[in-house]
Amino acid sequence: MTDRRPRVDDEEALNFHRYPTPGKIALRATKPMATQRDLSLAYSPGVAAPVKAIAEDPDAVYDFTSKGNMVAVISNGTAILGLGDLGAAASKPVMEGKAVLFKRFADIDAFDIEVDESDPDAFVECVRRFAGVTFGGINLEDIKGPDCFVIEQRLREALDIPVFHDDQHGTAIITAAGIINACRLTGRDMARLKVVVNGAGAAGIAVLELIKAMGVAHDNAILCDSKGVIYKGRTEGMSQWKSAHAADTPARTLAEALDGADCFIGLSVKGAVTKAMVKSMAADPIIFAMANPDPEITPEEVREARSDAIMATGRSDYPNQVNNVLGFPYIFRGALDVRARTINEEMKIAAVMALAELAREDVPDEVAAAYHGARPTFGKDYIIPAPFDPRLISHVPPYVAKAAMDSGVARRPISDMLSYKAALARRLDPTAAILQGIQDEVRARPRKTIVFAEGEEPAVIRAAHAFQNQDLGRAVLIGREELVQANMRLLGVAEDAIEIVNARLSDHNGAFADWLFRRLQRQGYLRRDVQRLVNNDRNVFAACMLANGQADGMVTGVTRNYAQALDDVRLVLDAAPGERVMGMSMLLSRGRTLFIADTSVTEFPSPEALADMAVEAAGAARRFGVTPRVAFLSYSTFGNPPGDRAEKVIEAVRLMDQRAVDFEYEGELNADVALDPDHQRLYPFSRLSGPANVLIMPAIHSASIATKLMGAAGGATVLGPMLLGLEKPVQIARLGAGVSDILTLAALAAHDLSREAAEEDAS
Repeated sequence: MTDRRPRVDDEEALNFHRYPTPGKIALRATKPMATQRDLSLAYSPGVAAPVKAIAEDPDAVYDFTSKGNMVAVISNGTAILGLGDLGAAASKPVMEGKAVLFKRFADIDAFDIEVDESDPDAFVECVRRFAGVTFGGINLEDIKGPDCFVIEQRLREALDIPVFHDDQHGTAIITAAGIINACRLTGRDMARLKVVVNGAGAAGIAVLELIKAMGVAHDNAILCDSKGVIYKGRTEGMSQWKSAHAADTPARTLAEALDGADCFIGLSVKGAVTKAMVKSMAADPIIFAMANPDPEITPEEVREARSDAIMATGRSDYPNQVNNVLGFPYIFRGALDVRARTINEEMKIAAVMALAELAREDVPDEVAAAYHGARPTFGKDYIIPAPFDPRLISHVPPYVAKAAMDSGVARRPISDMLSYKAALARRLDPTAAILQGIQDEVRARPRKTIVFAEGEEPAVIRAAHAFQNQDLGRAVLIGREELVQANMRLLGVAEDAIEIVNARLSDHNGAFADWLFRRLQRQGYLRRDVQRLVNNDRNVFAACMLANGQADGMVTGVTRNYAQALDDVRLVLDAAPGERVMGMSMLLSRGRTLFIADTSVTEFPSPEALADMAVEAAGAARRFGVTPRVAFLSYSTFGNPPGDRAEKVIEAVRLMDQRAVDFEYEGELNADVALDPDHQRLYPFSRLSGPANVLIMPAIHSASIATKLMGAAGGATVLGPMLLGLEKPVQIARLGAGVSDILTLAALAAHDLSREAAEEDAS
């Protein structure tokens, strides 16, 4: 395998850290600071109230300050990466990087603290004085051994918050998860696993201690350092931490120790293992060569020695990377959320089990993207989850939190784990709560059948399978059986798991053609034209299933552009009575939810169409649990500046005035006025009681530009466009959409955003 790591030269790295602002982290206020009242509440005199409350009850500090979501990343720079003792100041770029990872992956506010002290006693005393009061947890980093053992142990004893040396335990947790899965693949029992660990530093000893705690027998584990095997009776180069793992063995060298071993774990130096050593190991050897930056032996060398090995390294350019970012953010997330007093062995083992379990599950699109489109599946080359798996945030912390509760170190137990998991998902994905609510509603209603029109596509098959597995309804794939089933086999989906319908061979083919001919015969279509459509156009056939009551909803669009897919569907389905077919996008940004219409159907809507769109979009917003406040947007606000182009919007508002609607609306408005919560100061006659949340655009191009601009430059999360107004629920994906997008649209089709569905629910 060639080295695919991105090449980074020194100048590029220096510029990255220097511009546009030096460093990688900054402080952001979580409360408004716009008015004098805000300042009075944030500081004097408002700050006196929480001060008094904390003085009376020290645990109230978690309720009134950010302590509960704040971790200190602390180092003295005595073991920076693989560079050695370069001092506290030199460690700051690494510690800032660690703080960024805490925020990016677990939404934890982390602050780097570099302590200019190499004496363990003085270091501990320094940290003890500030850390327990200020922070909810401590992540120790890049501290040389054996000082790191002493420092961590003494801080754990002195402080009532989690203290975690990631160089030790993070590596141990990820490694142990991979070993569990490697044992599963090779049919091994941990209790009988023969393990050799090369490297008796902090990480090596931590790995050995953890896997022993998880079942590896003491007599089956051999620890080696640069002088060879650590055996009972050895005196040279020993310490209390090494002595605890001295083995009763005749082996004296790494080569002798590896003879017949099941598993090698390397945390030492490049080239420590040879192909001859690999050949001497037991069948199906498990090899974790994690020396940084180059492993003890490369995967290429292992493959040359034997073909049955399972291999992991610390590098991103090879499969099965042991990456600590899989562990520490989520372990601290779970510990902080129950206000744990420590991170104990039970919590570490819980994290191991969670990671091992996640690697065995089907991976989402984000993981496939990280692998350049190749979708990994559980096996020899995928025994450890990918760092960019979005499920980590909602999967690992609950395991850790529950272990903290069960072991008695949690101050604030969590009573509803399902709600906790949903809250975790929302931390990094603002659409998670909305989608979770939709899915919950779908599951609570009678089971619906959703047709996936492009059933031969792998992404569609996966989405349909997930739709059924998540109990969202029944899926039907349209396609040729042999091709669909071949792709199912490649994807690891049982061939009988999902119903397949071949349009050309369907028993309903003739009836659909007769029905569609009656519908289209006065629009220039001959009987043979209609028969070809039913035979060959899967969108038409799928829509016929909906029109004839054989399915409840439909998803398409993966292989055709939006307009073409919609034209196909409109041959079969009309607009629902009193509704307008339109596209609506949902945007979530900075705690605000916005709906924008029409983003996909009508290019230049008339005033009547704009009024219809407002009613349609308001009803859909209600289906999402949002009380609509509709703004008709224009380049002008209440006639300023004047112009002919605003007349269409003004007329649409006049038409709304003639309708008996039960929601707030206003226009014409500029976007900044519509979204301003205080716009009534200048316009006291405005009918909006707050900022608008449903925006009706004057044309499709303005709607599309605004939506994509907010997503690309404004950081908004965009859901949609969602298709509204057809007589049956149909959703059209973007061309080449991934599994998660298709699944979301299938759930929306099952949910049914139409006003008719909303009225049925209300009744």
